[in-house]
Amino acid sequence: MQTLSVGLAERSYPILIGNGLLSTGELFMPYMPTKRAVIISNTTVAPLYLEQLRASLQGVGVHSDSIILPDGERYKNAASMETIYDSLLRSHCERSTTLIALGGGVIGDMVGFAAASYLRGVPFIQIPTTLLAQVDSSVGGKTGINHPLGKNMIGAFYQPKMVLADTSTLDTLPDRELSAGVSEVIKYGLIRDLPFLEWLEQNMEKILARDTEALQYAIARSCQNKAEVVGNDERESGERALLNLGHTFGHAIENGMGYGVWLHGEAVAAGTIMAAELSRRMGWLTSAEVARISDLFQRARLPVRGPMMTFEKYLELMGLDKKVAAGKIRFVLLEKLGGAVMTGDVPESMLKETLEACCG
Repeated sequence: MQTLSVGLAERSYPILIGNGLLSTGELFMPYMPTKRAVIISNTTVAPLYLEQLRASLQGVGVHSDSIILPDGERYKNAASMETIYDSLLRSHCERSTTLIALGGGVIGDMVGFAAASYLRGVPFIQIPTTLLAQVDSSVGGKTGINHPLGKNMIGAFYQPKMVLADTSTLDTLPDRELSAGVSEVIKYGLIRDLPFLEWLEQNMEKILARDTEALQYAIARSCQNKAEVVGNDERESGERALLNLGHTFGHAIENGMGYGVWLHGEAVAAGTIMAAELSRRMGWLTSAEVARISDLFQRARLPVRGPMMTFEKYLELMGLDKKVAAGKIRFVLLEKLGGAVMTGDVPESMLKETLEACCG
C-alpha cells in the first residue's frame, strides 16, 4: 500500500493506494468519529462491492446503511440529491455519521456535495472504483451536480477525510471506462510532468492490459500531481484551474451531446486535442507535438475528434464554463509539453478554425 497526503493544514487527509484495501476495515477507523456510516453507491457498483465493504466495516464494529442510486452521468442531478437527503433524514443520521462514496466520479461528486450540505457538513470518505475517479475526481474536494444548462455548476469545495483507492476494483471496469480514466492520467503529464508523459508513452499498453504495477504507478503519480496542486490552490483561484486542460471543450461536448453519451474522459480527450491545436495556432506547440499528443490518446483508445456541432453551439456551451470571467471564455492551453497556461485572449477566428479542424 502507498500513502500520499493532500496537505491542507488541519484538513489534510491521506490517499491510500493498493490492492485489496476494501477488505481492511481497520483502515477506516481513524477517519470515522463514530461507528455509524451510510454507504452510497449505484446499481452497477453495489452488486460488486457493497457487501464486501459492509462486511469489512462490520468486522471493526461499524454499523452501515446503504443508498443505491441509478448509474450514469444523467443521474448526477438535483433529483438524486433529494433521494440521498430523504434517506439520511428518515434514518435520523447525525453530524457524526460518515458518508462513504462507493463508485466512480458521479457518485463521489454527489456524495461529497451531500456531505457538505447535509446538516451543514458531515464527514465523508471516498472509495473511487473507476480509474478516472481514482486519479482525479476523488481527490481535491470538488463536489457537485449537473444542471441542464451546465456541468458541475452547482456544488461546493468540501474535502474528504480519506481517499481509499483499491486497484482491485479496476478488474471489473469495462475497457471503455478504463480508457476514459487514462485521459485524465495523460493530462497530468501534459500540464506539469513531462517525465510522466514520457513514461506513459513507454507504458500505455501495460496500463490498458491492467498490469498491476503499471496501474499503481500511474495512479500514484497522478494523485501526487493532483495533491500538490490542491495543496497550493484548494479553491481554483490560480494553478488548480490548469487541471482543466481540455475540459472547456469537453464539457461543451458532454452537454451538447447529452450527459452520458460521451464519457467524461472521452470528451476531455477530444477537448485536449482541440486545446493542443489551438495552442499550435497561438504559436506555442509545433505540429509534431500536436501529433505526438494525438498519437498517445489514440493508443489509449480515445477519440481525438469532437462531434459536429455548429460553431455558435460550441460557443454557447463553452460560455457556460466555470472559468468564464468578465464574459470572456478562458482556455487552458499548452505553452509547451509539460507546461500549461490559462488565457482569455483567443481570437474568435482562431477558435473557429480550431473547431473546424478538430471536429467531425
